[in-house]
Amino acid sequence: MFLFDSIPWYAALMWFVVLGALIGLNEVTRRWKAAGLAIFVALPLVLTIFVWPHTATGSTGTWFHWVKVYSALAGCLGFMALRYVPGLAAKRWALAFPPVILALNIAEAVIRDVQVGGMTKGLVDGVYMVPGPWNYMNAAAGLLNLVTICGWAGIFISKGRSRDMIWPDMLWFWIIPYDLWNFAYVYNCVGDHAFYAGAALLISCTIPAFWLKRGAWLQHRAHTLALWMMFTMAVPALVTTSVFSVQSSHSPAALLTVSAISLASNVALAIYQVRTIVRTRRNPLVGTELYPQLGAYQRVLEGEGAAPQQPTFVATA
Repeated sequence: MFLFDSIPWYAALMWFVVLGALIGLNEVTRRWKAAGLAIFVALPLVLTIFVWPHTATGSTGTWFHWVKVYSALAGCLGFMALRYVPGLAAKRWALAFPPVILALNIAEAVIRDVQVGGMTKGLVDGVYMVPGPWNYMNAAAGLLNLVTICGWAGIFISKGRSRDMIWPDMLWFWIIPYDLWNFAYVYNCVGDHAFYAGAALLISCTIPAFWLKRGAWLQHRAHTLALWMMFTMAVPALVTTSVFSVQSSHSPAALLTVSAISLASNVALAIYQVRTIVRTRRNPLVGTELYPQLGAYQRVLEGEGAAPQQPTFVATA
């Protein structure tokens, strides 16, 4: 196969099990505060003390995995504070936390892509690396994705029971380039994990963002990423040595292709955003929302029972 070695039926079935488990646990942790505290506070404390020091080795024990699991958990807890601490989401400084933690997570991966790009081909920390220009291409895509984060001043907390963190300006044309970039990152840097940690993990937060709870993509992303990182650091065999593991093809053509698609999509995103800034004369550097005139933005507000904003010019998305 182009991206991966052979995918047996039982590995394909496990892929759907992982996808379903992540979506289901995300729904549980977002709907019930007690479940969120148990899984994102109590469970990591137990795992940190008693489990991960013994299980997080090889490809799941690198500095990046440790940083990633705790940064994902920090995102979950910060978002829960915004959702449940009275009045916190009304403070502008508090609303800056989601874009900052998101930017840091993207920056971590960009650094790792550049680091891998300078390596020698071969086994590193239990993962077979094939460095090349694709690493630098995807690092550039990640930087574009980072600088196109916008509209954080418009974040609000939904009024329903789940009190979700809604970011209306984070729409599909940002989410999809992010997914393409992040898949390329995983494929470039931990290719033998990409079948699950790339495809299944990214789809597990994109499905809820489009069909279960619109506008809450970053919350879905933090939850599913933290869940996956905690699991793989505790049970690394699923993606490394079990019968369900699926190896990358390590094909330079595949590596180049996924990074080229990632870069092209993020270049298009950046061009569209610059065009929008010029047309609307809005300043995203201070968190100003760029896309309230779009139909996709209006549908997020309508889903929360909020009054639609009047567009400054006619546009659809």
